[in-house]
Amino acid sequence: MRILAICGSLRAASSNLSALQALNLLAPPGVAVALYRELDTLPHFNPDLDGEQAPATPPAVLDLRRRVGQCDALVISSPEYAHGVAGSLKNALDWLVSCSEFPGKPVALINTAPRAFHAQTALTEILLTMSAQLVIEACITLPLSGSRLDGAGIAADPQMAAALRGAIAALLTGPSRA
Repeated sequence: MRILAICGSLRAASSNLSALQALNLLAPPGVAVALYRELDTLPHFNPDLDGEQAPATPPAVLDLRRRVGQCDALVISSPEYAHGVAGSLKNALDWLVSCSEFPGKPVALINTAPRAFHAQTALTEILLTMSAQLVIEACITLPLSGSRLDGAGIAADPQMAAALRGAIAALLTGPSRA
């Protein structure tokens, strides 16, 4: 299984990035986790740059779509800003709305701030509208607020490691999807 992990934060020391790095460290044999780190290269979404009438879809957008098409599932971890989805992540999702690679793709969400539920709720609505197959059992919350743990530290924590392993297992089986 190939998982594309997308971090909605552009911060170098993001707890969302650390959670995805831990996911990579904990992936069992046969599961490859590729971290998408190019959110900052995507141009602002503009429908005039996409579609049949567009002069050319931007290369960064084509690369994102290619990566989504090549993966078996997506894991998204994003911070909450002002009770909403991080703008950089929303921009990437806007570029995926009209592509054929995204609909039906299994998706898991990782929330790293237990009190930040507004973004998860909004992200769930966005993804379901985009025809993602949200794997509920693979959507987890890790209590990382203020912890400053890196990926290795998260992977070494027994409870957080178990939650991440469970998320991977749920993506592999995908028993119930929203």
